[in-house]
Amino acid sequence: MSESQSVRVEPHAPGLASRLNWLRAGVLGANDGIVSTAALIVGVAAATSAIAPILTAGVAGLIAGAVSMALGEYVSVSAQRDTERAAIALERQELVDDPDGELDELTEIYRSKGLSHGTARSVAEELTAHDALAAHLEAELHISEHEVSSPWHAALASAVSFTIGSVLPLLAVLLAPLEWRIPAIAVSTLLALAITGALGAYLGNSPMARPTIRVIIGGVLALALTYGIGSLLGTTVG
Repeated sequence: MSESQSVRVEPHAPGLASRLNWLRAGVLGANDGIVSTAALIVGVAAATSAIAPILTAGVAGLIAGAVSMALGEYVSVSAQRDTERAAIALERQELVDDPDGELDELTEIYRSKGLSHGTARSVAEELTAHDALAAHLEAELHISEHEVSSPWHAALASAVSFTIGSVLPLLAVLLAPLEWRIPAIAVSTLLALAITGALGAYLGNSPMARPTIRVIIGGVLALALTYGIGSLLGTTVG
């Protein structure tokens, strides 16, 4: 095949590194646990000073949120896993049906990255001889046959991290005196959000300042909104 000939390269969506799924789910779960539970108990605390309904609301929110996060992650990552498995099966069948065409396709992928046709062909042939399926999965889909996404890992990480995040505002309720209860919840929540925002940026290899500020602003808005609603309902009902 001459260098001037055109080879059709099949469109493939890039895959997500499966080993980072549980980290991503963990950070998101912790962030959601902090915000949702803190906002919930601040709203209740604004309506009543009695600790029993505040803790009841917080614990109920913790359990419901952890289960919801786990189910959501399981369904989402299961769909991703099924897509990855289907793509692997398709690629395996294409190698059986048209090995020469797949070799041409792999050659074109490496040629498009800047290699000369001869070098790209040599690389494609060597990789195909070593493990044809692995070569195509890495070059086209950016996934590995042995690293398919695990929905159980993501679900567990999300549930555990949501629970950990939810415990922080609940501890503030238990440890802070009555007059400092709401400020303590707010301060602990914003500090925890700053940590999760910075950690999420670190895992994503991005600057930490903007994501951290963004998540803190979101937390402030959530707390302010639920506090206002709780105060209004407490006054109205009272």
